[in-house]
Amino acid sequence: MDVDSLVGTVFSGLSALVVQDVADSGDMVVVTARTRDSTVPCPGCGTATAKVHGYHRRAVKDVPVDGRQVVVHLRARRLACPDRHCPRQTFREQIPGLLERHQRRTVRLVRQISQVARELCGRAAARLTDLLAMPASRSTALRRLRRLPLPELTVPRVIGVDDFALRRRHRYATIVIDAETGRRVAVLPGRDAATLEAWLRGNPGVEVVCRDGSATYAEAVRRALPDAVQVSDRWHLWRNLCDKVLVEVRAHAGCWATVNPSRPGGVHEQTVRERWNKVHELLGQGVGLLDCARRLGVALNTVKRYARMPEPQTLRIAPTHRPTLVDPYRDPYRDHLRAHRAADSAVPVTRLLAEIRESGYTGSANLLVRYLSQGRAEGERPVTTSRHASSLLLTKPENLRPKDTELSEKITAACPEMTALADLVRGFAALLTPAAGNDAKLTEWITAARTANLPHLRSFTNGLEIDRSAVDAAVILPYHNGRTEGVNTRTKRIIRQMHGRAGFDLLRRRILLP
Repeated sequence: MDVDSLVGTVFSGLSALVVQDVADSGDMVVVTARTRDSTVPCPGCGTATAKVHGYHRRAVKDVPVDGRQVVVHLRARRLACPDRHCPRQTFREQIPGLLERHQRRTVRLVRQISQVARELCGRAAARLTDLLAMPASRSTALRRLRRLPLPELTVPRVIGVDDFALRRRHRYATIVIDAETGRRVAVLPGRDAATLEAWLRGNPGVEVVCRDGSATYAEAVRRALPDAVQVSDRWHLWRNLCDKVLVEVRAHAGCWATVNPSRPGGVHEQTVRERWNKVHELLGQGVGLLDCARRLGVALNTVKRYARMPEPQTLRIAPTHRPTLVDPYRDPYRDHLRAHRAADSAVPVTRLLAEIRESGYTGSANLLVRYLSQGRAEGERPVTTSRHASSLLLTKPENLRPKDTELSEKITAACPEMTALADLVRGFAALLTPAAGNDAKLTEWITAARTANLPHLRSFTNGLEIDRSAVDAAVILPYHNGRTEGVNTRTKRIIRQMHGRAGFDLLRRRILLP
């Protein structure tokens, strides 16, 4: 390949110019070029001209080559307009697509810096561009970022609305996206009803609004778009049900805990039992809930929770042990240990160690002592907590392991309330697959939930009735707010990158840029 072909390949972006020379000056590549001898339209009157009035020189940077900066020393023409009546007698020649007015970087170099700034913002973009041999200060990166054009606002038919924290517990903002494609539509400074209502009135065309259980957003949509369909987010509905199921499982711990009894507990469990006894002793004397909270120095909700407990709860965390050489899946030593300790609880550890070593046990004596002191030889299953029991009820049966399926069946059959709770959970999970007629099935489900002796689940049904129209749309229509939550996750990353120092305008621009 000759030199001209090599130059045309390496500097193909400068094809609008005539490259005269390429020089190596150490850490920089210097390109000498001039504009072509062609006619150019006058910017004042549009008359084409090639009459040269003079020349001027410009030094502009181009995209790097071989990890080194590229500087173009350009000789451009000053042309004279042949029209005597033109207000522009002379003008400087411009190179469209390559170089803009008053710029010291080529268009393609500016485009690369702008994309880096779009991803990393100020200081991080400045550090990366310096490593990529196209240095730019953080102020330049921010300036290029602010000049990027925002996508044209097209109001979609189905939108998703959610809030995110600019400063947690102090300032919040609202994000509006296209719920069907995930495209960001708008970022509003605030999460009050008036802000969203003003945007909806100024951007007509919305027919469906996906949101969470926020009453503020519901009121804003109701005032601005009375005919729009509001869709409650199914994930939030399931999450609210999970919280209520956990509380119900805790309230009936005295029933299902017997299927997998726990060993005597520690300080926390003893504190729970003592506090439960004090609360019920005061309630038996006719003391009110608020007075109980004052006398015991605890929160009113804590007293209410203890008052609803038929028995003290077992809130211990299930122990998690790493598998050892004693576990039965590797060697049958645990069955041997359990049988001997059941026959004689005072059997010496040294005797047990000698017996299992004859069977091939290769572990140490300390390992066996720790295994026995943890109580792992006495029970087949670890201690079941309320959270673990509720997770078994909330998991699809086909996704459970065989041993978890057996435990779930025992917990479900522990008492009539737990049986009803498991049936209601499965019924509500089936409704979260949108289908026609699910609104009628939801009415039947709410009736069954209110009939059952499950007070916490009854409060969940009250919340469904308050926002019933949106909940009905959620179980019928395929729209959801999942993409909005994904945008919020990306927004949190952007906020962390900017260290909370940027203003709302810059944050809004970074969110909306594709």
